Amino acid sequence: MAKRTFTNRLVVLDTETTGLNPQEGHRIIEIGCVELINRRLTGKRFHAYINPERIIDSGAIEVHGITNQFLEDKPVFSGVAEDFIAFIQDAELVIHNAPFDVGFINYEFSRLNNQTGTVAEYSKVFDTLAYARKKHPGQRNSLDALCKRYGIDNSHRDLHGALLDAEILADVFLLMTGGQSSLWDEGQGGSEDVAATKALSYVQTDRPALTIVRCTDEELSAHQQRLEAIEKASGACLWNQ
Repeated sequence: MAKRTFTNRLVVLDTETTGLNPQEGHRIIEIGCVELINRRLTGKRFHAYINPERIIDSGAIEVHGITNQFLEDKPVFSGVAEDFIAFIQDAELVIHNAPFDVGFINYEFSRLNNQTGTVAEYSKVFDTLAYARKKHPGQRNSLDALCKRYGIDNSHRDLHGALLDAEILADVFLLMTGGQSSLWDEGQGGSEDVAATKALSYVQTDRPALTIVRCTDEELSAHQQRLEAIEKASGACLWNQ
């Protein structure tokens, strides 16, 4: 699978809604976003609960646990739209099953009176579900299934929640697309010797020099055999990707 190139600023996004279809008048009730810059979490978030001005389907409440009573004193979408747009502006959105969330966001935008437009006018979109289906054809690719596949602990996820799911998806995305980037900028030399030299440059001169111990050919061969055994037993080995 070809390596995907991303923008420097990513926003991992999830929503919770009153139901499944905005064309039936269903609305967004929660938005959760976390920011990644150069594939690292920055700690910046956007999170809002939203009064949908309608009743939430009982089936939806069973999924996310958000009730009509809880949302009674929350702002309507127009009250958070400006801050939300500012957060996603010029970022690439990372969304699991993007057509669902983008469809709801565009519907909310269409209800505003200020010609807000669509998500495409502010951000690119990367659909992790579509990517996972290509990377793992014929397998389950729900967020829970991907957490299990990539060894991400989501035991604290009893109910869906937009911010929690965005945080979990950020972990899945980083592992599924190759892990976090190097400590140093890409494209500035890729050899182990260059990396080791850069590492040593960060050591203060009044400290003893670090000793770099490289593996032998026999150790490297044994390591590769071990990875192949893991891949054969589990069907996938992250260290071989």
